[in-house]
Amino acid sequence: MKVFGSSGVRGVVNETLTPEYALQVAMAAGTVWRNELGVSRVVLAHDTRTSGGMIADAARSGLASVGLDVDYLGTIPTPGAQTYADRESIPALMVTASHNPPQHNGIKLIGRDGIELAVDQLERVEQRLLGERFERSEWGAIGQARTIDGVRQDYIDQLLEAVDRERIADAELTVAIDPGHGAGSVTSPQFFRELGCHVLTINAQPDGHFPGRKPEPVADNLGDLQRLVETSDADLGIAHDGDADRAIFVDETGSFIEGDAALAALAREELRAGDGVVSAVSTSQRLVDVADDVGAELHLTRIGSSHIITKVQALQKEGTRVPIAGEGNGGIIFPGYRTIRDGAYTAARFCELLADQEASEIAADYDEYYNVRKNVHYEDEGERSAMTDAIETVAHQTDVDVTTIDGHRLEFDDGWVLARPSGTEPLIRIYAEARDPDRAEELAALMHDAVTAAAAAA
Repeated sequence: MKVFGSSGVRGVVNETLTPEYALQVAMAAGTVWRNELGVSRVVLAHDTRTSGGMIADAARSGLASVGLDVDYLGTIPTPGAQTYADRESIPALMVTASHNPPQHNGIKLIGRDGIELAVDQLERVEQRLLGERFERSEWGAIGQARTIDGVRQDYIDQLLEAVDRERIADAELTVAIDPGHGAGSVTSPQFFRELGCHVLTINAQPDGHFPGRKPEPVADNLGDLQRLVETSDADLGIAHDGDADRAIFVDETGSFIEGDAALAALAREELRAGDGVVSAVSTSQRLVDVADDVGAELHLTRIGSSHIITKVQALQKEGTRVPIAGEGNGGIIFPGYRTIRDGAYTAARFCELLADQEASEIAADYDEYYNVRKNVHYEDEGERSAMTDAIETVAHQTDVDVTTIDGHRLEFDDGWVLARPSGTEPLIRIYAEARDPDRAEELAALMHDAVTAAAAAA
């Protein structure tokens, strides 16, 4: 796909993502939806970014111009918009750039089942967009918009029905929630209060400038949450990304829990012999070990929720039970609930585990691996090409097994390293894992040194 990356369309506002471009994306999607699905109404929502209203207004105009009425939800987490789309059986356009920096925004397309569009569907929208083949309506048939009230509480209510509310309430948990000023600010604190938890918050005021921390819930951005958990004797810290479809955790000591460890712990609860589990090529050995232990089969895809969801759906059509899927970035899917990433649901499912163990004890079962992640920025396509060539050269010159599903993943006897261009930002992302922290750093440096040298020479 040339336009839709690993998680939709994203770019810098008023540079690569302009209102004009959002208008065209909406027109292309709307044309496909109207022609292929026969729908007359769609959902539109956005996260807390300062540009959210502007981009949503442009998208609303594009949808109306091809004859679609719009149900406008305002600010809500992506999974909240997906839940509404599924309930109403209409597709949705979500304006969000998830974990990207504040100056970015993006568009994610969702089917009328509430699930992100599969790759083949996105490609059809892309063909319309690139060919500017929009089917505008006559003036008397243009769409109209209406604002829908109460959707945040509706989303919370269905979450409450989907989890073991009694088990969580009986555990008498104190949770510290850090929505990072994103869309989770308007739902997650209330949800966990209604679950019976004592709730503390930080960075819980919706603010598209993200003043308290950067939108991505990685360890370097969660120092304040870690201190809050440690000083308040909370049982768990929960952090979201900008649109709250991800959840990352801090244990009761204030220590960061690797997302891969949380995924492995939740997978162990879900998987049975003969099941399938889907993850991206960046997955940790932790998940490999869990799948092997229970007799489940691990299926790897390219990085990005759309690729994972497409594989889950393909396996389900074949008759394979897939109870869990996702990535170590906190984006976990429980297909038995919905085939979507939902940070609040994921966090509640993790809270269910706390009825029997403290968070640090859960994480300790998966602490035998060390992870290193590095990002290298590139300025233009020339630098990007030189850096990807360098990655390929390292892969060819190193006598190990190489996986090329997405980038190049080199499998060593004592660890692995993956290098690939980001699908959402001008970055080369490097992931490494090993049982020894020094070895993990060494493996990451193997790729990092190669791509930085290539960038300098470009």
